Amino acid sequence: MRILLLEDASALGEAVRDQIAEEGHAVDWMQTLGEAQACLATTAYNLLLLDLLLPDGNGLDLLKHCRRAGNTTPVIILTARDQISDRIAGLNAGADDYLVKPFDLSELSARIAAVARRYAGNPNPLITVGELEVDLVNHSLRRGGHDIELTAREWALFEAFMQRPEALLSRSQLEDCLYAFGAEIESNTIEVHISRLRKKLGRDVIETVRGMGYRLRQA
Repeated sequence: MRILLLEDASALGEAVRDQIAEEGHAVDWMQTLGEAQACLATTAYNLLLLDLLLPDGNGLDLLKHCRRAGNTTPVIILTARDQISDRIAGLNAGADDYLVKPFDLSELSARIAAVARRYAGNPNPLITVGELEVDLVNHSLRRGGHDIELTAREWALFEAFMQRPEALLSRSQLEDCLYAFGAEIESNTIEVHISRLRKKLGRDVIETVRGMGYRLRQA
């Protein structure tokens, strides 16, 4: 997934960025509302991790603005504000989840995965894609009773397809899912990852539409 992290505390921001990047997500880490607004204006994100108390304002105002503008990107609030009234205000403004600092990074990962499943329309962490048995929590795959090992990047690519089954995804869309701002991307990077996925999952799982992109075959 492509994730926008808005957190002004350097130590926490770095820890959160590293944690979710290790899981294969592309993370753009910003420390001010202005930076985040610029990102949202130019990039489609799968998730926004939102601090509230920021140097140039309140993150809740950004959330309200996004929802009024019709932006349906899932939002998890990360904040030290632990009053029930604060949680209610955040959820009523359009947040999907609310996590109080300090929090365990593994819990954050679990909440990110849960929100992503809900938005994909399938809260069940165990799904079937063709002949593949997919465990979304443990990032594991089985086919014909055999385990399939994927790297973090391969899993992130496969997850991008699962979130939009049978939709045609262009190379640029897939790059946006895998790489944050500033990442160096070789011209054939996506093709290389697709080739490796096909070797592991079967050549029939991902279809190429010449000149347009790729899509996941459900059966």
